[in-house]
Amino acid sequence: MHVRRAVITAAGLDDHQLPLQRLIDCDGRPKTAIQIVVEEAVAAGAEDVAIVVRPGAEHVFREAAGTSPSRLKIISQDHPRGYGDAVARAREFVGDEPFLHFVGDHLYVSDAPRRCAEQLVAVAKAEECSVSAVQATRENLLPYFGAVGGKRLSNCTGLYEIDTVLEKPTPTLAEQELVVPGLRAGHYLCFFGVHVLTPTVFDLLERLREGGARQLTPALAELAVRERYLAFEVTGRRYNLGQTYGLLVSQLALGLAGDNRSEILAQIVDLLAKQPVRQG
Repeated sequence: MHVRRAVITAAGLDDHQLPLQRLIDCDGRPKTAIQIVVEEAVAAGAEDVAIVVRPGAEHVFREAAGTSPSRLKIISQDHPRGYGDAVARAREFVGDEPFLHFVGDHLYVSDAPRRCAEQLVAVAKAEECSVSAVQATRENLLPYFGAVGGKRLSNCTGLYEIDTVLEKPTPTLAEQELVVPGLRAGHYLCFFGVHVLTPTVFDLLERLREGGARQLTPALAELAVRERYLAFEVTGRRYNLGQTYGLLVSQLALGLAGDNRSEILAQIVDLLAKQPVRQG
């Protein structure tokens, strides 16, 4: 399995400005969030990168993406027909090959020598199937993520055979459908925001529609029925820019993972020391 193309979705109604926010990356350079994600894709082996955006945002995203990819394509989603529809817009760009997919409102910080997407692509190549990155996530964060259930593969650390995919399940439904042996109580395998998918997903997105919209989660649930589909716990953390204080936490994570870690820690300690003591 050779993964040469990456698709980043950044056309959501509520979060389309988040990828344009500027942060300081691990290397100490100011970049937009979308540039950081594009560089993650290129580091994982993507030669061509497509970004799906809202109409009218093509120029600003092209400027914000930086100069990393050898070939960058901006695709417009002319009507807001759902996340799955945004992915489906890249069908011609992807062709008949597996592809790397990112959501544009997350950032990814690795705890290993290889980046998060690199880890995922390596697993997809070894297993020769679709693989979604997941992270064990507390149940109070389930409203933000899709989640999966399945069984852990023997002799494979952090690798699971997916049998169930649910979009933003309630804790009650997750407890009934998504319990994975070996996870801490109250934790579930939630999507990380990075996937390696086979082109089969485009056929499923075409067939599965909900009220005129296309959603990705039902297509991934069907993908688990149609062909082998795995989940992999990458060694790293994802940071949702759209959560409360998401930009702040993401910036801290990038800074603490970079060369200026000691300086940033010293500033945090100094800031905390200057906070007034609150009474009562």
